Amino acid sequence: METGDDSTGISPETSAETPAEAPRGTTARHAFRAFWPLTRGDRRWLVFICLCVVAAALAETGSVLLFGELTDNALRDGSVSAFWGPAGQWLAMAVFGAVVGYVGNSAAVWVAERFVLRLRARVFAHVQTLPPHFFQRHRQGDLVTRLTGDVEAIEQMVVSGVVQTVSALFSTVFFFGAALVLRWDLALATFVLAPLFWLTARQFADRVRTAARQERVADGAITSVVEESLGNVVLTQAYNRRHAEERRLRTEARAWMRASVRGNRLSELYEQLVRVMETVCVLTVIGLGAWEISEGRMTLGQLLSFAAFLGYLFPPVRQLGQLGLTVTAATAGAERLLEILAARPAVTDPPGAARPAGEVRGVVEFERVGFRHPDPNPAPGAEAETGPAPVRPALHDVSFTARPGELVLITGPSGAGKSTVAKLLPRFYDPGAGSVRLDGTALDALPLEYLRERVTLLPQETLVLHGTLRENIACGRPGATGDEIVRAARAAAAHDFIDALPDGYDTHVAPGTTRLSGGQLQRVAIARALLRDAPVLVLDEPTAGLDAFAARQVVAPLRRLMSGRTTLLVTHDLRLAPDADRVLVLDHGRLVESGRHEELLARGGTYARLYGEGDARRPAAR
Repeated sequence: METGDDSTGISPETSAETPAEAPRGTTARHAFRAFWPLTRGDRRWLVFICLCVVAAALAETGSVLLFGELTDNALRDGSVSAFWGPAGQWLAMAVFGAVVGYVGNSAAVWVAERFVLRLRARVFAHVQTLPPHFFQRHRQGDLVTRLTGDVEAIEQMVVSGVVQTVSALFSTVFFFGAALVLRWDLALATFVLAPLFWLTARQFADRVRTAARQERVADGAITSVVEESLGNVVLTQAYNRRHAEERRLRTEARAWMRASVRGNRLSELYEQLVRVMETVCVLTVIGLGAWEISEGRMTLGQLLSFAAFLGYLFPPVRQLGQLGLTVTAATAGAERLLEILAARPAVTDPPGAARPAGEVRGVVEFERVGFRHPDPNPAPGAEAETGPAPVRPALHDVSFTARPGELVLITGPSGAGKSTVAKLLPRFYDPGAGSVRLDGTALDALPLEYLRERVTLLPQETLVLHGTLRENIACGRPGATGDEIVRAARAAAAHDFIDALPDGYDTHVAPGTTRLSGGQLQRVAIARALLRDAPVLVLDEPTAGLDAFAARQVVAPLRRLMSGRTTLLVTHDLRLAPDADRVLVLDHGRLVESGRHEELLARGGTYARLYGEGDARRPAAR
């Protein structure tokens, strides 16, 4: 078995493959070609499964022929002696068919699940490289649906569809061939109706595809509404929005129901039309066969065998038509996944980048940096073709240097570009003009993993993972020992309240948890950052959302975290401004003031106005 990974068969090369173009009216052929490479490593198994399918079809064909022999030689004459030979062969054929059927079906399920695992891993890995604005454009619930239902629909087309097509084709060939051997004229007369199945499926294809696309979009919308409502349940309850949320869910659910009912009605109508056509064919054969028997040109055993072959023949023919509808429906899911895979990461590793030798000192330089935020609502397909469209200026000609041990505080009015600085240093985006350097090396010349190991970001939103407090702190440096985790918690002033919990460090928390206060969660995040111990620290509004008491509680841990590092503190809360080595004031994306706290106050400019507007005159707790 060819696999790139012992457990999933995922190779780095396979995982990195991404369609170069955004899907526009994706065809089934395009979708199949886009995802077929993910079967690499399992294609020998697919060949084996197809051989099992062919063997099972041969066993069924042999069983029907033996049935005709039993009818003519044993049942018609009432001969017991003529029964045992064909009966034993029939039983052996049935056992053989059961064994190969079981082995083939079991292997098919295994290969199908491996494909789902591989495709989901590929899409998920790609999603994690996409920039923040991508997640602002797509609802989280819809992305979840694409990673679940749409992935499984594609498997039905690429893996299960291939096996079922081989099964249906060989079954059709074997059963029709046997019918030709029995009576070629009757076989041709009845098989001439077979194209009707294909024509019927063609008539339904476009409508099924439209209904499937609408159902998948509506399914993603339902997931998004539920996820958003549960994540904002406090807001829902506080503002009496329960009925509004219920109406929102009903609206999306009705859209899903209409699409689902329409799709099922189409499938059911197709099924019933095919059944009627099958009945017409069988009745035609029986009528012709009765006339042939009356003329002495056909035996009863031949007629029953012929009718049995038709009974076996029409299901695979019908299955071929149904597979067309399945592929059509799966194409709708393929379009949605290809849309994700066509989205470009904002940043990538430079070709042939190697980790620099030696330790990072932590000298950060912004040299004439300019940046524009991507368009939050681009035209469909525009980003895949041309990349994100920059429309909103955020920074213009910004230059400064921060050295090891320095605390550089960056402030300014709302929308001044403060948080953009925090996004450029971990390289969520690259500047549109100028350069950002670390120890003299441009960030876009460094491997992303290397850079982010040496730049710790404490984001504005306190991020909590599903798991224990120990696991939440340890994600700052995987492999950290228990003693190191506790030391980090002590330094962050988090150990005492964690130790007081019934389960201590094994207390389970989750996003939106109410077990800890905002200040306590922030100290857990600070412990995580302390454990990471990177030379460069970026703090984005570390006291946002905290009341004065909670903010004072995190000030001391923040000072310990900043000690000895190159620290950029992005904030509108100026409690720590007196401690800063330098204060940078941004306004409309430009650096308008720079200096120490006292100097800027004395100038009476933008900084003095901002400082006077807030409650920052009250000294921070030390």
